[in-house]
Amino acid sequence: MNFSISTEVLLNNLLISQKALSTRTPAPYLQGIKLEVYPKEVVLVTSNADISIKLSIKDESLEVHTTGEVLIPGKFFVDIIRKLSGEKTKLSTVENHILRIEAGNSDVTLNLLNVEDYPEIDFVMNDTPIKLESKVMKSIIRQTTFATSAIENRPILTGVNIRVEGEKLIAIATDSFRLSSKVIDIPKNFENMNVVIPGRSLDELFKVLELGLDEILIHLDHKSILFEYGNVLFQSRLLDGNFPETGRLIPVEFPIVVKFNKNDLFVAIDRASLLSQKDGSTAIVKLHLRSDNQVEITSNSPEIGKVTEEVYPIEKAIGVPIKIAFSSKYFLDALKTFNSEEVYVKFTGEIRPFVIEGSEDAGLIQLILPVRTE
Repeated sequence: MNFSISTEVLLNNLLISQKALSTRTPAPYLQGIKLEVYPKEVVLVTSNADISIKLSIKDESLEVHTTGEVLIPGKFFVDIIRKLSGEKTKLSTVENHILRIEAGNSDVTLNLLNVEDYPEIDFVMNDTPIKLESKVMKSIIRQTTFATSAIENRPILTGVNIRVEGEKLIAIATDSFRLSSKVIDIPKNFENMNVVIPGRSLDELFKVLELGLDEILIHLDHKSILFEYGNVLFQSRLLDGNFPETGRLIPVEFPIVVKFNKNDLFVAIDRASLLSQKDGSTAIVKLHLRSDNQVEITSNSPEIGKVTEEVYPIEKAIGVPIKIAFSSKYFLDALKTFNSEEVYVKFTGEIRPFVIEGSEDAGLIQLILPVRTE
């Protein structure tokens, strides 16, 4: 194997491929980057327990002298290429078990792993992928994965449930204390699907989508889901099990509705939470809609003090006075997902789940369970 390529092009692709490198595994080959060299193309393959990535590089700077395939220790390879100063990098094998890296004034050798140990990975594509704008896919991830569970005792809740039903794509995440639901319209020419994708996989996909390309294709298999994005194939395993039925959790009627400026509400809750944090636990704050239509956000710590913040609704609130307590972290996390400058907070009762919606965020619902304080 012997070829040369732009150092910048190689590094940019390595930074994507390393997202699927395994860092904690007894199998050293999964810590490697498989590099396949063809007459007019270089392919990078990486894989761990959750995701696999395959990149095809067909750059004008690529000059292939001899073909072949090798397995390179991933972390060292990326670190070396990152620090090279030459505009072009030459890679060649020495005696089939050593990789020689030449660029500028640098000449580095790296012991290779046994490429025959690397498992054969099938990147499963189908004839009718779902096509989405990449910015829509990014918004789905940003507005849902934060609500997945960080606790592994219910593995299914560590993922995002994505369903296609007719002309709707529905993404739902919940950790049992909060829920995020995003619904978007899609053309009615795709098969229905119902899968659960690990939240961590989607967070890594989000980083790949920073490339800024226009669209992404979604290929579904019974065990995996593959996202095709430019020269990147990003494949994730699916979580086994049935995602809980959440439709009945979201209220449909709200006797109490308050409209806020999102930033004003965020700042008030953020300040109020400062005195109620204890031993790293989640801060609990209280919201009181008074009879004079003003809203008080309060928190109280007997050892430290008390905070009272007043927030003025944009419009006269609908409904009767209410007092409700909740996790400030959950509320602030939810507010961060909205692009709208104005949000509606909708209540059904003091100990029942409440909902946040944005005036310009169609299809997005954030639900939070209140906290009993008495």
